[in-house]
Amino acid sequence: MSSAAGQPEIRITKTDDYREGYANSIQIRLSVWDFLLVFGTMNQTSPEAVHLHNFQGVYLSPQQAKALWNILGQNVAHYESAFGEIKLDPRAAAQISIQ
Repeated sequence: MSSAAGQPEIRITKTDDYREGYANSIQIRLSVWDFLLVFGTMNQTSPEAVHLHNFQGVYLSPQQAKALWNILGQNVAHYESAFGEIKLDPRAAAQISIQ
């Protein structure tokens, strides 16, 4: 079967060390060369204490970061058109970590 319009066939496989995880915390660190997304879980054990447990860091080129931003925006828009607006807690803005 030939690919439409000369596009290559894409085959996706998972490496032996592939894993999935849940993250409710993402920290972004950037430099002129790359973006580092650090995924973790956040637990607030008291009003004064928040614990972050980071489990994965992923480096992206600036081009891949922008492509991710575009595709996330498209998918959020599709989600909201199907299920309604995603409401953000105003306190979450104070917890955004860009370093």
